[in-house]
Amino acid sequence: MSAAAALVVAAALAGCGKTIYFAGRVLPPSGLANRVLIAVQNPSASGGGAMGFVDAFYDIRYKYNSTNTAPAFSISGYSGTLPISIQNMPEEQVGAVYGSGDGSFTLINYANESATKGTVSGLNGLSSSIFISRGLSYVVAANQSSHVLTVVNEATSASYPFNLPGVYRVSMNPGGSIALAFVQNSNYIYYPRQLTSAQTIAFSGGPSSWPTAAVDCEPYNEPGWCLFQAQSPDHIDATGNYYGAPLTFDRPVKAVFSADGGTAYILNCGPECGGTTASVSSMPVAPMIFLVGQQSGTLPTQSALNGNTIAIPGGASNALVDSSTMYVVGQQPQQVQGQTLFAGNLTVMNLPTGSATAMTASAPISISDGAPGAVSRMLEADDNTLWIGMTKCTNGVRAAKGLPYGCLTMVNISTPSTPTATLLPYIGDATGIAGVTGLHKVYTAEGGQVYIYSTVDGSAKDNQYVTVTGTAYDVAYMDGLTDANNTVY
Repeated sequence: MSAAAALVVAAALAGCGKTIYFAGRVLPPSGLANRVLIAVQNPSASGGGAMGFVDAFYDIRYKYNSTNTAPAFSISGYSGTLPISIQNMPEEQVGAVYGSGDGSFTLINYANESATKGTVSGLNGLSSSIFISRGLSYVVAANQSSHVLTVVNEATSASYPFNLPGVYRVSMNPGGSIALAFVQNSNYIYYPRQLTSAQTIAFSGGPSSWPTAAVDCEPYNEPGWCLFQAQSPDHIDATGNYYGAPLTFDRPVKAVFSADGGTAYILNCGPECGGTTASVSSMPVAPMIFLVGQQSGTLPTQSALNGNTIAIPGGASNALVDSSTMYVVGQQPQQVQGQTLFAGNLTVMNLPTGSATAMTASAPISISDGAPGAVSRMLEADDNTLWIGMTKCTNGVRAAKGLPYGCLTMVNISTPSTPTATLLPYIGDATGIAGVTGLHKVYTAEGGQVYIYSTVDGSAKDNQYVTVTGTAYDVAYMDGLTDANNTVY
């Protein structure tokens, strides 16, 4: 069903007294079927943050046919400070908003258009990276300044702070069964695991009783979870935990997951993050599942890991998986005018499927430059387009050489093996992207304001009725068809 048709049906159902308009979803109080959520910093002199939303069908922030003095649409009850990211989960009718000013992680109820789901407790200060599972059962957060990785079990309200110096990124699979932690300037990865009752007893004697691969178990006297370093399975101890030499990567920063959920693709940032070679490594998910009793198999040996690693000369710091294709984004260092600057690239990878058992990668194509190792934004949208947002593109190779540059790139992926990239004009850091499915447009947060583009040709659309007071930092399509409409996962 197209978005326009869904809107008509929603109106008709509302007129008949019904409130179900799409895939069993409830028609929200605003009556809108196409909403884009906007994270706004400093919306007023007295407010540090707000969550507004707009009618993405008419591209207005007020009710249709109202005056500009009418109240703008907003999420009631939100009180976070400096909201910086939205983890968009339209299938669950939830958005998780992180506030970088106060460390709040607030769950937005899309059906009620309010923050009634509340703020996650048990976190340890400000988080440099944070995710919640789709089932809303587990939260994993990295606090780089305190050197703590925190796992929160929402069902029991229990919080487990693991000591991990330098931790700064976390990744979680969409199924909410595996979390990986990454340490800045490190070549290792870590994963938490919930313990059985027998393991809790066995590991209650402190570090001397822990498995070799465990770097921390919490709480010490009666641990419920342990944090493990990914190690080559050269040995097995009495408790059934494998250990050996740590598996070595090359400045790993993120993991994305195969369509079937069985494989984690580790992005090795390489030179972009002070390492040697940018690449992607393939690892089985099953040995690292944190749910009790669901682990199976073993991690690869170092030689097997190396055999499942493919070099990505263009850089690898972010990626998006679409079936058997993975789009990898990164920055490649180049010498320009006697200094090292970075050039943005997109590499298309073919993932193992059917009789094809090896990963293959295309030659990189040029896209927006960006800050090395920074969190970029990636999203697929209508008309076979891939949108990529970068920050600090003014500091890249293009700007230094006097070439056209911008922080936002639209890529035509009609033929995935031969994509074509179009750089949009520079208007500031591109910190958020939302694809309005079926309406052939994307919303972006660039330079602190909201913009709209056509997915047909990349042309800018009129944004005068969706601009905000304050700094727009992220956007999300609340009525997306699936959770894949998410630039943060």
